[in-house]
Amino acid sequence: MTPQDAPFSIAVGAYPTSASGPLHSKPRGLDEPAPPLLRVTDLARDYPLPRAGLFTPRAQVPALRGVSFQVTAGRSLGIVGESGSGKSTLARLVMALDTPTRGTVELLGRNLHTLPAAALRAARRDFQMVFQDPYGSLDPRQTVERIVAEPLHMLAPAPRAQQRAQVLQVLDQVGLRSADADKYPHEFSGGQRQRIAIARALITRPRLIVADEPVSALDVSVQAQVLNLMQDLQEHSGVTYLLISHDLAVVSHLCDEVLVLREGAVVERGTPQALFSDPQHPYTRALVDAVPRVEPAPTGTPTGPL
Repeated sequence: MTPQDAPFSIAVGAYPTSASGPLHSKPRGLDEPAPPLLRVTDLARDYPLPRAGLFTPRAQVPALRGVSFQVTAGRSLGIVGESGSGKSTLARLVMALDTPTRGTVELLGRNLHTLPAAALRAARRDFQMVFQDPYGSLDPRQTVERIVAEPLHMLAPAPRAQQRAQVLQVLDQVGLRSADADKYPHEFSGGQRQRIAIARALITRPRLIVADEPVSALDVSVQAQVLNLMQDLQEHSGVTYLLISHDLAVVSHLCDEVLVLREGAVVERGTPQALFSDPQHPYTRALVDAVPRVEPAPTGTPTGPL
C-alpha cells in the first residue's frame, strides 16, 4: 500500500486518516463578519409531470422548496440528504445550469440567472464544478492538457504556450507531473482522474467550487487523498466550497456549516460538530443513525483466522 492508498474512516465525528497521518484539521475560530460570496434566497424548482389527459394541465413536482443560505469567502458549506432530496438540483441551479421556478442565486453580488448570456459566460471564471464521476466527466479523446485548459476558452484568447504554462502550473498544484499533460484519461487511476477534474476547476482561479459527491465514485483507499488535496487548496488559495455529499464523515471534516435537505426543503442547519453530535430533527437523527459503525471487539476475542 502506498501513502496515496490510505484507508478512509466513515464514522461520524472521526477524522479520515491516511498512511502519512491524519487529514489536516482546519481551525474553526471566530472570524470577523464578512459579506457573503454566495447568497441563495428562496430558491425553488418545480418540474412538470406528463399530462394525465389531453386537456388537463400538467401537474408540477417540487424538487426544491424555498432554500436560502449564504457562504462567506474561504468557507465551506455542506449539503446532505438522501437521494431525491434535491441536492443535485440545488447544485445545478447554483451553477446556472438550470432555471429556478423562483428565487435568486447571487455570486459576488450578481444574480446569475438574470445575467445576459455573454456576461454569464464571463462570470463562470468565478465558479466552477467538480462532478461526481471522474470517468464520465473527462473526454477520453482529449489529452489532459486540452481537458484542463477547456475553461480558459471563456476568457480572452491567449497564446497556446501561455495556456500550457497555466495547465502545468495547476497540474503541479494537484500533485500531477508535467508529463501527465500529454496523456489521456484512460492512463490514470480514479483518484488521479479526480485530480485532473479538480485541476480543470482551478484553472480559472475561481472563487467558488461546487463539488457534487467528489469522492463517492472513488475507492475508499483514495478518498482521503482527494480530501486532503481539497483542503490544502482551500488553505493556500482561499477557494470556497459548496460540497454536496451523502457521506456525513466527509462533510463533518471538510465543512464549516451543514444544511440538511429533505424533499427539497432545509430541515436543519448548523455546524457539523453540533449537528451530528446532537441532531434535533428526526430526519437528521435518522441520517446519523444510518452511518455504519464498527464496534471494538471485546477483550480476549480471537482475531486470527478461523
